[in-house]
Amino acid sequence: MAGAKEKAGGKKACCLVSEILEEAGIDRAKARRLRRQILEGIILMCRWQLERMAETAPPPGAGPRKARKVTIE
Repeated sequence: MAGAKEKAGGKKACCLVSEILEEAGIDRAKARRLRRQILEGIILMCRWQLERMAETAPPPGAGPRKARKVTIE
């Protein structure tokens, strides 16, 4: 059974990823900036979603909604 190292021509997967990033012109500093920007975007999206949920929440004390009876033909 051949391992990942043998299949990739003697290189480990992490080394191949590093080479691809280097060829694309992405160094460590740029990768860190991109990662930070992505994480900040995710945080912003989550905050926005929480605000939307708070706006559409039923007023306190409204109690649970009752089930509706629906006739099926």
